[in-house]
Amino acid sequence: MKGITKVLPYAFMAFSCFLQAQETPKPPKSDERNPDKFKQMYDLLATPNMYRTASGAPGPEYYQQQADYKIDVELDDKNQKLYGKEIITYTNNAKEALDYLWLQLDQNEKAKNSLSPLIENNKTESAISAQGFSRKYLEEDFDGGFKIEYVKDAQGNPMKYMVNQTMMRVELPKNLPHGEKISLSIKWWYNINNYLLDGGRSGYEHFDKDGNNLYIIAQFYPRMAVYNDVEGWQNQQFWGTGEFALPFGNFEVNITVPADHIMEATGTLLNRAEVFSPEQLARYTEAEKSFDKPVIVVTQAEAEAREKGFAITKKTWKFKAENVRDFGIATSRKFIYDAMAVKLGGKNVMAISVYPKEGNPLWEQYSTRVVAHTLKSYSSHTFDFPYPKAVSVHAQDQGMEYPMICWNWGRPDEDGSYTDRVKNGMISVITHEVGHNFFPMIVNSDERQWTWMDEGLNSFLEYVALIEWDPNFPADRGPAKLIVPYMSGDQKGLEPIMTNSESIRQFGNNAYGKPAAALNILRETVMGRELFDYGFKTYANRWKFKHPTPEDFFRTMEDATAFDLDWFWRGWFYTTDYNDIGIKEVKRFFVSNEPSKGNSESGLRRKRRNFDPGPMVYMIAETNADFKTEMNKPFNSKEVKKLDDYIQAHFTKEEQAQLNSPKYFYQVTFNKPGGLVMPILVEITFEDGSVEDYHFPAQIWRMNDQEVNRTFATQKMISKIVIDPKQETADIDVTNNSWPKTIEKSKFD
Repeated sequence: MKGITKVLPYAFMAFSCFLQAQETPKPPKSDERNPDKFKQMYDLLATPNMYRTASGAPGPEYYQQQADYKIDVELDDKNQKLYGKEIITYTNNAKEALDYLWLQLDQNEKAKNSLSPLIENNKTESAISAQGFSRKYLEEDFDGGFKIEYVKDAQGNPMKYMVNQTMMRVELPKNLPHGEKISLSIKWWYNINNYLLDGGRSGYEHFDKDGNNLYIIAQFYPRMAVYNDVEGWQNQQFWGTGEFALPFGNFEVNITVPADHIMEATGTLLNRAEVFSPEQLARYTEAEKSFDKPVIVVTQAEAEAREKGFAITKKTWKFKAENVRDFGIATSRKFIYDAMAVKLGGKNVMAISVYPKEGNPLWEQYSTRVVAHTLKSYSSHTFDFPYPKAVSVHAQDQGMEYPMICWNWGRPDEDGSYTDRVKNGMISVITHEVGHNFFPMIVNSDERQWTWMDEGLNSFLEYVALIEWDPNFPADRGPAKLIVPYMSGDQKGLEPIMTNSESIRQFGNNAYGKPAAALNILRETVMGRELFDYGFKTYANRWKFKHPTPEDFFRTMEDATAFDLDWFWRGWFYTTDYNDIGIKEVKRFFVSNEPSKGNSESGLRRKRRNFDPGPMVYMIAETNADFKTEMNKPFNSKEVKKLDDYIQAHFTKEEQAQLNSPKYFYQVTFNKPGGLVMPILVEITFEDGSVEDYHFPAQIWRMNDQEVNRTFATQKMISKIVIDPKQETADIDVTNNSWPKTIEKSKFD
């Protein structure tokens, strides 16, 4: 919270005082108090164990499986097919033996017999493009999906397997014990989808003008599913929305493509001298020493020359990647290539971009610089980026991530012009997708189950990185006020953040925007940057190269900061409640020697559970709502004899000089129409224009979930009180945030 946080310990209050309004406030009814909002989350979180501790850290028995791959693939550019063979070596680190293996066949989501299209609502459109009508009703469906030719063991013997939609179970000849390995080989091919027509996170884009294709290849090989202490085999089907859960491993991948292609992929390129020209190799060497600007390694002129060639010869690019969960490939004869070095943690990392000429001038100017900035920003908030490079690939209408490589949209018009919206959108998506190297590629959460654990955390850090890039960057997620339209919507159309990926209706708001706003509120308003950053960095380092769950995140954030956040997780992540705090009433009091009319000292004493035995003074509410009465004169303790006598008897002259000297007393009643408990942020403006800020923690609501009171003893008369003046808490209704009440302009106005 920026500004002054006020505490109200007035020494003269040691003398007993009474607040007397015209009507004594009644205590709230029992059903108005809701202590469950602050109840510890034992009812919601999994029980800690030796695998995952109560602190949120991995336990002494924590384990994870390993899957190593040796893959050979060949691209048929003429027919848009990919052929592949792989050897998987799988290590069982679980204490229990395994009697079968589950592999993921994500390409089957595009198979002709896929069930994914059948689970979607399908209305008849009143208007549709001719192309759309033809593809929907006239043309044969795209023939996607893996065509498995064989599954064999290390000796070449066929292994029994069964395909269930996007999952394949491979039977083992005998149980695989703890610590043992098994190798199996698989051969397959599939038709590559035109993702602009058939959709998908990978595929190819065809360029009609020059006849070329730009390939972004992923989910291209049968991949091991995760087996862990939480779910056993994570073999939920891939329906198209919830993404991926994958074990770590080492990859050796050989990729054969037309000889005139330029490529980037996950891992270290082992044979650069064989696939780059001598000039390109020299430029790349220069880029390895350039820390202030990118070096063009493959020029636009070279790319345009290759576009015309359509080589029939081939080249094989060889990559090796260690301790990664997946592998991605981008290849095309259209690619321009630039790169620069980034110093991180005592080592150099390469920031790289590949893009067709259609991406310029925007991509040459911004992409690699944004990659470098993102690596620096994310590393400062988590851990030093551990891989040798990060690559941004320009692919129209894409935004998708894999270890060390990602595809990003942001294309200028044909004449090279572009709007700020396109430029800022490109910068945002590159930051976001490069950031995914940290979440979930390294902090390897289960995307199939919990989208928010990677998209939400990553969207939060994306916002932090964008503001570090440009403090005035027009980010579309992160600030609390940006999530208000979603949280104030019809509750029947919302789900809690803690909802399975396939059951979320407003996917971007729920899994990206709301958790990003929640974490930003924690950092800026609830915890403060120092505490939050320490907790977040602790979580990232505890769980890098491991498989965390939501409980691990929630517990670590509390364990590392001594900050009880159960109320926050419960409200923001497990409900669709919204925040709405208002000012119900403001009263001003004056101090008197005598009780108000109709009250007696003895009667008032009896009402107090604990009372001081000495003389009493009385706080009496003004009856005029505008405070335009004779009581406007400031309080002076010497004019209240009982109080003055007390001060003279109990404090020396020196101590009296140190006492606070409030002159006006205001009681503010805050109410809470919203369901969330949140801090109350108050800005008080005085008649002379000066301002003071007060921050009351969310725990102020612990005894009464409906309304609370605070008394402000001030030296100046108050002219205005505003709740959450900087829109830090996602308050959905600001019309009740001010006293005196202000008239909010309509959208029309």
